[in-house]
Amino acid sequence: MTRIAVTGGAGRLGRSLVAGLAAAGHELVSLDRGISDASELADVEQIAVDLTETDATTRAIADARADALIHLAAIAVPFSAPEDVILRTNATMALNVMSAGVAAGIPKIVTASSPTVLGYGAPTGWLPDRLPLDEESAPRPWNAYALSKHLAEQTIAMLARQTGDATRFAAFRPCYVIAPEEWRGAPTQQGHTVLERLADPALSAPALFNYVDARDVATFVDTLLLALPEIPNAEVFFVGADDALARRPLAELLPRFVPGTELLAAELTGTAPAFSNAKARRVLGWRPAHAWRGELGDASTGSATDSDSVTPSPDLARKDVLA
Repeated sequence: MTRIAVTGGAGRLGRSLVAGLAAAGHELVSLDRGISDASELADVEQIAVDLTETDATTRAIADARADALIHLAAIAVPFSAPEDVILRTNATMALNVMSAGVAAGIPKIVTASSPTVLGYGAPTGWLPDRLPLDEESAPRPWNAYALSKHLAEQTIAMLARQTGDATRFAAFRPCYVIAPEEWRGAPTQQGHTVLERLADPALSAPALFNYVDARDVATFVDTLLLALPEIPNAEVFFVGADDALARRPLAELLPRFVPGTELLAAELTGTAPAFSNAKARRVLGWRPAHAWRGELGDASTGSATDSDSVTPSPDLARKDVLA
């Protein structure tokens, strides 16, 4: 059994991650701004701490006495706060938490990043070098949230250069997270249900139709922690479903929402997603266990609505989570 500290353990992804890791037999400690009454944390040790405060973070991480540290805490929605606040908060927490983990002698440290580091949705236009997108795709962040996540990745690389292999680091980029209750009809992070996002492609287009079940993120992290001593240090992984959150092939949908992708999107046949999880399969042997067609059951056979023909507004990416 490993004792794992999770920052942001009371958040949407955090609750499922904590529950999944606990179910796998680990001992969990959640560090967040306050003590949560969420059912997933009922039997989990909780530490209330302001992770933007360096000294408080250092003490809290040391008090957690963890064998591994997972950093999730962040302002999680682009443009949900002023750009300077998002950048300052997220970058400060990443540096504070992971530096504190090193100081506490925690041998395994993992940070959550985001697919948004690649820069899709940029107001001036965006075209990738190829599709599907993967870890070799060049980061081109265009907003403070994406930049803060890119800085988190650079922070683990910096600390790895300081510590060598004494500390093992990794970053993962979870796609649009869908929690278990959201398959049952609870609103997703943007207030739409999963079925609404499927019925109206304009709702999922800003995230390039990516998604991942929160429970699959938990199995990924569990697998990653086990493999950390054996893989190259400070690796980055995409964590996404095996398919796209769309009823039609992305070869058809993407060119409607991302001008200029006609030839690139032709590679995305059938249900293929825009983000590849091949590296996680190849390096870690991980594969997601959940897909929207299985989770929604009979509801997954519904047809697309007339909203399929809606032309997306130029600032669509600013109205939805890009992750």
